[in-house]
Amino acid sequence: MAAEDRLRTYRGRRDFERTREPSGQEPRAGGDEPHFVVQIHDASRMHFDFRLQVDDVLKSWSVPKGPSTDPGDKRMAVPTEDHPLEYEEFEGVIPEGEYGGGTVIVWDNGTYEPLSHDRKGRPVDFAESLEHGHATFRLHGSKLRGEYALTRFRGDEGEQEAWLLVRKGPARSAGHGTPDPRRARSVRTGRTLAQVAAAGEE
Repeated sequence: MAAEDRLRTYRGRRDFERTREPSGQEPRAGGDEPHFVVQIHDASRMHFDFRLQVDDVLKSWSVPKGPSTDPGDKRMAVPTEDHPLEYEEFEGVIPEGEYGGGTVIVWDNGTYEPLSHDRKGRPVDFAESLEHGHATFRLHGSKLRGEYALTRFRGDEGEQEAWLLVRKGPARSAGHGTPDPRRARSVRTGRTLAQVAAAGEE
C-alpha cells in the first residue's frame, strides 16, 4: 500500500490551513536505519505517542502511561492512524477544535533495530511481524535504549485493538519507569509542555 493511501485517515482528520502538523505531501527519504519517536501529547487526555518508522510512514500507538525502562511495567498501547515521517520532528500547539488539539513535545527520538525472528531463528520482515501481532526491536534513543516488544492482546471480533509495550531484559541502572510528563523536557529543544504552549500562544 502506498504512503498516500496509508495517510488518508491522517489527512482526513486534519485541516492543514489551521494546524502546523506536516501534511506528508512531500515525503522525505527515511535513511538507512528506521527511526522512532516518542512524543508527549497534552490533549483532552495526557498521553505519550509512540511511533516506529515502517517503510515510508510512522506506525503509531497512544500509550497513556508512556514507555517504561522497567521490564515489570506492561504499558497498554492503542494503535492510531499512520503518520508521515516528518511528524517525528513535530513540536508545537495543535489548535483547539482540531483533531488532537493540545501541546506536543518530542520527548525522545532515535533509531531502532528490528529483532523479530520466526521459531527457527530466521529474521522476519518487521511490517509482517507487526501484522502477526508481535514485534521485538532495540531502541537507540537519547532516553530509551534497549530491547522492547509490542504484543497485540486484543482486537478480535470487533473489539478495539490494543497492544502491550514492554521493556525486555534488565532495567537501566540510570533510572526506571517514566518521568512526570508535565516536568519532562523535549529532547529537541529542552522545553517543557508549558513552555511550548506559552510560545504557541504568543
